[in-house]
Amino acid sequence: MVTTIQLDENTKNMLDKLKMHHRESYNELLLKLIEFYASGADRESLVETIEVLADPEEMHEIAEGIEAYRAGKGKTLAQLRKEIGV
Repeated sequence: MVTTIQLDENTKNMLDKLKMHHRESYNELLLKLIEFYASGADRESLVETIEVLADPEEMHEIAEGIEAYRAGKGKTLAQLRKEIGV
């Protein structure tokens, strides 16, 4: 069954900022938030996660990092350890 809920514009804007992809549905987003909360994660951790997700610059940097990883760019942990002498 599908139902409709009413959100004020501010709530909708906050949800939009939490989306990982513009095509992600609000249902998918809310399920992720509910699962995260139900998993026993503490409130502080949830707030920090929401702050990161709501920051366009941080999300852009994360997306760039994922793209670089997929393109085979970057270094392994072993390479980094060797570089810094650990």
